[in-house]
Amino acid sequence: MQTATHLDREHCVRAVQSKDARFDGWFYTAVLTTRIYCRPSCPVVPPKPENMTFYPSAAACQQAGFRACKRCRPDTSPGSPEWNHRADLVARAMRLIADGVVDREGVPGLASRLGYSARQVERQLLAELGAGPLALARAQRAQTARLLIETTALPMAEIAFAAGFASVRAFNDTVREVFALTPSELRARAPRSGAGTPAGIGLRLPFRAPLNPSNLFGHLAATAVPGVEEWRDGAYRRTLRLPYGHGIASLTPRPDHIACRLTLSDLRDLPVAISRCRRMLDLDADPVAVDDHLRTDPLLAPLVDKAPGRRVPRTVDEAEFAVRAVLGQQVSTAAARTHAARLVTAHGKPLDDPEGGLTHLFPSPEALAAVDPQTLAMPRTRRTTFTTLVRELAEGTLQLGAESDWAQARARLLSLPGFGPWTADVIAMRALGDPDAFLPTDLGIRRAAAELGLPATPAALTARAEAWRPWRAYAVQYLWATDGHPINFLPV
Repeated sequence: MQTATHLDREHCVRAVQSKDARFDGWFYTAVLTTRIYCRPSCPVVPPKPENMTFYPSAAACQQAGFRACKRCRPDTSPGSPEWNHRADLVARAMRLIADGVVDREGVPGLASRLGYSARQVERQLLAELGAGPLALARAQRAQTARLLIETTALPMAEIAFAAGFASVRAFNDTVREVFALTPSELRARAPRSGAGTPAGIGLRLPFRAPLNPSNLFGHLAATAVPGVEEWRDGAYRRTLRLPYGHGIASLTPRPDHIACRLTLSDLRDLPVAISRCRRMLDLDADPVAVDDHLRTDPLLAPLVDKAPGRRVPRTVDEAEFAVRAVLGQQVSTAAARTHAARLVTAHGKPLDDPEGGLTHLFPSPEALAAVDPQTLAMPRTRRTTFTTLVRELAEGTLQLGAESDWAQARARLLSLPGFGPWTADVIAMRALGDPDAFLPTDLGIRRAAAELGLPATPAALTARAEAWRPWRAYAVQYLWATDGHPINFLPV
């Protein structure tokens, strides 16, 4: 049994002794005397340092024979921010595992998407996370099972298969091993209030504080495509295209979590839906690290101090966002929403919303590739850009997803007709999740820069922004806020 070599033991011990919640999800504390593992902020009295050992993943703890703490519930920690700001093999593999690829396609499918052999992927994950792809996927299945056990009244057999287990026996064995409780005991311990149904599952999405909901939800609400997204009664709601079916997510900001309600046509999509909602809201970010770095610029520091914790609003569907970015070229936000709404009405797949506000899934690339270009109400050059993009997405020659290498994807986008730096970078920032994507040609950014006394030409602004790396996408959020744009404020 060994801890990962990249974890600094002294720093880990200090984080545990101070119960620092900022490190939840970064690493896990395994206690040698009790054989349990905890998050760093566990409220119990910290063990003696000589009884602590540290692992970079819950899967590594489970593989080493430790069970999850019943008090701090380490399986509900925010995800590691490491997978937010990296695009190497391990980071891309972790994003794909969170998206359920191992459960659907196995380790060979994971390796194929990454362009490596299964052996190479296994070796890299073991070296950095202390667990291979099967163990990491198993840990995710255990977490999904617990959610379903505690939030629904489904029979255990249905939960087993919805969580991705091959048999009820494997489900029972895993739950007992990870949580030291049987599935029935877990359900008996769960609070009775707020339990969901198969059609609607309520859960809490944790995040690292601080979080600025006006920036995050204001942007999503202001750019919402009618029929696909809406802001209603303090919640952002949208439809989801998922591997086994479709769903609707309702996301409400709370002081210490995001209240999430998922309505799914197939419960096997639960872990994928959770992962995509977390990714859209950038909930695994480390805002303290980001803000501390941006504060080193004296012109950005007042913006950060005024409203810390800004996140980068992302997407649940990379192809959808790429299409919407093209529709938004050189037009207003309102015009872009109108163009997208027309496509949704004409080519999106209808669905039923129990609350009545959402009507369609956003059209798939395959559906859009079949559209007659002459029916598209847009200039000829943009029509060419649009048709080229959807054809490449439909044929698979352009890959935009959790497995994407950010630099390669950006280069591929720039090779397409009608794609300039702004379009490629906004897709890199909001669809692919590159935290260092930057928009020096954006009009709002240039106005904000001039107001702050920053150089406003794209070349000079890019040079100044070198000091903001690797968090330039977050600097963009702070600069946009100074422009007074309505995307930065929650609807009243």
